Amino acid sequence: MKFLDLAKVYIRSGAGGNGCISFRREKYIEYGGPDGGDGGAGGSVWAEAVDGLNTLIDFRYQQHFFAKNGQGGMGRQRTGKDGDDIVLRVPVGTEILDEDQETVIADMTELGQRIELAKGGNGGWGNLHFKSATNQAPRRANPGQDAVERTLWLRLKLIADVGLLGLPNAGKSTFLATTSNARPKIADYPFTTLHPNLGVVGVDNVEFVVADIPGLIEGASEGRGLGDLFLGHVERCAVLLHLIDGTSDTVAEDYQTIITELEAYGGDLADKPRITVLSKIDALDEEERTSALKELEKASGGPVMAMSSVARDGVTEVLRALRAQIDDDRIRQRPVAEAEPWRP
Repeated sequence: MKFLDLAKVYIRSGAGGNGCISFRREKYIEYGGPDGGDGGAGGSVWAEAVDGLNTLIDFRYQQHFFAKNGQGGMGRQRTGKDGDDIVLRVPVGTEILDEDQETVIADMTELGQRIELAKGGNGGWGNLHFKSATNQAPRRANPGQDAVERTLWLRLKLIADVGLLGLPNAGKSTFLATTSNARPKIADYPFTTLHPNLGVVGVDNVEFVVADIPGLIEGASEGRGLGDLFLGHVERCAVLLHLIDGTSDTVAEDYQTIITELEAYGGDLADKPRITVLSKIDALDEEERTSALKELEKASGGPVMAMSSVARDGVTEVLRALRAQIDDDRIRQRPVAEAEPWRP
């Protein structure tokens, strides 16, 4: 399934049905009178966060969503049928924006959350409503209320507990593949990852979700490389895992490049809890590893962990450090397999 995190949709609620002008015409009724029914209400347009979706690709092939109009009223005091609602089913984590792409109408962060995007028009009154002692044969009825038409943007921000950051080929996808069942593309050239990947990671009988996004380069905030469009997918994370390639000759500069891009992106992304890790240490000897760690600790001003995803060296310690930064209410307990009964 192709990943799509931004889509434009056109919605329109249903118009209300017109009220009816009608009079009773029955042979044995001495006095007739108005009996025009009301129009039915138009359908509304709703958005609902559902399970099982992690992309907006469905909205590339269908962009127009129009609810049904209400039916007009009829004689014999019959009310018109209400128009059917229409529901846009979106992944959890979808932001619904107005046409200006800045005004947030709703943030669908919980499963089952629903919001009305365009209310259907009310049905018009039939002439029966206007009957009175001084106007016993009204010849007027109300038209139905007009439909509401809107242009909206849907922007998906993945719901994850940990976000992976780093330059291209820093080892993010290898870490995700090693620690979870996710199978991101891994190769020895930059920008192997072209869209975000999610994986469920387990450590010490708890599980949490890790998001891998395409690598950033210097000038990403100005559109270089793949830009910083995918940084929105780590905005909701509880902690960021910043990987620095240990085989690079400029680990301090590599670290600062990512920090600069986070600050240029804005928001509170640069202030989120962050764990800095020197990756690919299996390719370094003891002296090179010590030198790189010292240089990186000086640049970051804090502790730095070391890890090799391929050799699984230090991976468990990194996972436990991430676990300690994640709020307990975001952690899911992993069921412990029951031991099989002993058999002779």
